[in-house]
Amino acid sequence: MKEIHDQSQLNDFLHAHRIEDVFHEPLRPYLSLYSFEPGEPICAQGEPAQYLYVLVKGKIKIYNTSPEGKTLVISFKTPLEVIGDIEYIQEIDTINTVVAVSPVYMIGIHQRWLRKYGSDYSPLLQFLLKIITQKFFIKSNFMSFNLMYPVEVRLASYLLSVSFDETDALFRGQISTSHLTDAANLIGTSYRHLNRVIRKFCAEGLIERNKTFILVKDKEGLSAMANQPIGK
Repeated sequence: MKEIHDQSQLNDFLHAHRIEDVFHEPLRPYLSLYSFEPGEPICAQGEPAQYLYVLVKGKIKIYNTSPEGKTLVISFKTPLEVIGDIEYIQEIDTINTVVAVSPVYMIGIHQRWLRKYGSDYSPLLQFLLKIITQKFFIKSNFMSFNLMYPVEVRLASYLLSVSFDETDALFRGQISTSHLTDAANLIGTSYRHLNRVIRKFCAEGLIERNKTFILVKDKEGLSAMANQPIGK
């Protein structure tokens, strides 16, 4: 994590995402802009939740680890998204681990300043309410999506979600094969069946696979197969 001391850039992000009114003047001095490199953790499951983060650029992965060490990928998120909102409201430790997938920019503020200057500020509370209810709505749709559609549709949607980022020109059409376990977990299938579908996609010219990465060759073909980007 790197703190970026550039008030102009922070203000540009607030303006671009139309959240200037969410953080009124008493809160502004306590806002900070942070950058994260791909693979860098933003917060970790079980740690004390201290900050509220607003994702303003890049893509993140959210996952949970069981006591037995099994990992379940919950979702991939792009702006505008908030991390630490439920923890702030419920006053609990961090629920999930969050890591950067692409270069990420976050606006962060410590919870103590939110409680001091924002606990009765209506625009901030309305913003958090909208974000949290949207998360439950998306989760409900996602569960239905996994139950109603075959693995081919779910995998196509996954590949489109994780291998493209409209905010990063260098993040186009390629994912590491090390992420295939994540893919199987997220779309609710076995690793063996996932590989069968990948071989099918390769034979159809939709993707290309080697030892280290999968490359999307036919984005339009995958888009026609997928009903929606998964885990968003």
